[in-house]
Amino acid sequence: MEKAIPVSNTWTSTDMPPRLHIGWAGWLRVIARAVPLIVLVFGGLVVLLIVRLIERPFCGVGRPVTPYITQFVCRGAFVLLGIQFDSVGIPMKSGGAVVANHASWLDIFALNARKRIYFVAKKEVSAWPGIGWLARATGTLFIKRSRTAAAEQVAMFKERLAVGHRLLFFPEGTSTDGLQVLPFKPTLFAAFFDPALRDQLSVQAVTVIYHAPAGEDARFYGWWGDMDFGPHLLSTLAAKHQGGVTVVYHPPVQLGDFEDRKALAKTLENTVRAGLDRHRQTQIG
Repeated sequence: MEKAIPVSNTWTSTDMPPRLHIGWAGWLRVIARAVPLIVLVFGGLVVLLIVRLIERPFCGVGRPVTPYITQFVCRGAFVLLGIQFDSVGIPMKSGGAVVANHASWLDIFALNARKRIYFVAKKEVSAWPGIGWLARATGTLFIKRSRTAAAEQVAMFKERLAVGHRLLFFPEGTSTDGLQVLPFKPTLFAAFFDPALRDQLSVQAVTVIYHAPAGEDARFYGWWGDMDFGPHLLSTLAAKHQGGVTVVYHPPVQLGDFEDRKALAKTLENTVRAGLDRHRQTQIG
């Protein structure tokens, strides 16, 4: 049973759970998990890029084949890490928007494992070493977060939606400790309320729930605040026992049913939070 930890909409970035001390046995687990994981991720990337060379001339932004490679890699990553993956509900079949809570770098694997989605990220991410390259290869949509770029965003969204893409956002604007959901930022939904998109767009809320390894802090997989990626990755790889992650797909809603972006953001926020709260109540009970 997980220890109950008070939940609020704010927390201090210095309130970090202690990370696992890595002894010699831990380093052996790091090597045993990291090596095959690297082979899987970068081997999958090579295959994806080769297939994309054939796919792109015929399909343009459409990607009828390569997303399945991404799904295979993400599912395989959880197997190699020893983290149990489960999902509840039905992923949206049509093109549209998907919103989820953000708690860890593992979200990328969890959200891709069952559903073919394309992340929407700020333009700066495309220039990040390593991560930017992977993001571009897997079809991430990079946008400028400014009022002057609104028309450009609408055009990009329309192009992707026309070929059935499901675009995923993290409306909290930051990651958390995995035990709470922060208020969704309505500004991220502004472009969707353009008349060219509003009447044809569905939005699905998704809750990502992490289950810490037995005996560990409930926030074990959370990556937030001032945490460095390297130590967190090593700590996860070195863990003697792993936990799990559950992805909950909530019923999609129609954008046209909402008066404005604030009403939509609040409804989606409440839906995602309710999914997380139901899990916590079950664990505490």
